[in-house]
Amino acid sequence: MVYFIGAGPGAADLITVRGLSLLQKADCVIYAGSLVNKELLLNCKKECALYDSAKMTLEEVIDAIKKSSPKEKVVVRLHSGDPCIYGAIREQMDILDSCGIPYESVPGVSSFCAAAASLGIEYTLPDVSQSVIITRVAGRTPVPERESIRSYAMHKATMVVFLSTSLVEDLQRELLAGGYSEDTPAAVVYKASWKEEKKMACTVASLSKTVRDAGIKNSALMIIGDCVTHKNYMKSKLYDETFSTEFRMAKTK
Repeated sequence: MVYFIGAGPGAADLITVRGLSLLQKADCVIYAGSLVNKELLLNCKKECALYDSAKMTLEEVIDAIKKSSPKEKVVVRLHSGDPCIYGAIREQMDILDSCGIPYESVPGVSSFCAAAASLGIEYTLPDVSQSVIITRVAGRTPVPERESIRSYAMHKATMVVFLSTSLVEDLQRELLAGGYSEDTPAAVVYKASWKEEKKMACTVASLSKTVRDAGIKNSALMIIGDCVTHKNYMKSKLYDETFSTEFRMAKTK
């Protein structure tokens, strides 16, 4: 059986209990290079075969899986964060389907969750933003025109931008062109939850300068929106004493 496992955002103790249990049983682990904390590999058996997929093509990854996947074997494909976000897992699963090799996916903690935890923010604040857009800037990997940064910026929702640190000037320009004001709050989190983590608050107008001054070239998330400063929001109705729910009646004065 092949298990696609989310290793979490970086800190070794942020992998799920299920993911860790399977990692300890694995006969083969194909991990996503420097994106995965090497401390996690210390949980593997001594005889476990280890492959760094950063040095491999898709075909080589599949070959390693095939070589290590008799029915009694446990093969772990260890991805960073949660595999469903920019994990390129569907193309692997389709090939495994065609080969008749069974697999399961084990979710993980995404770096966008770890970044929010580090900043102490809530992405979905009542009367501020109730939607989160997870996206990236178009670079060598294209993005559909309907999903451009400029078009998303028109919504003024919370935006979390992956894989775009090297294109931060383009990001800033498109955010402003799409309608975010220059003083819209923003934040940059480098390697969220890792020991090397850095976090910086800024605005859309200073986003590019903030990234460049910090010398950050990769492995960072950029968060755009008023949720960053968590001001002028409404309290949740869920805990409002004047609001009835399925589990309690509103209090009357």
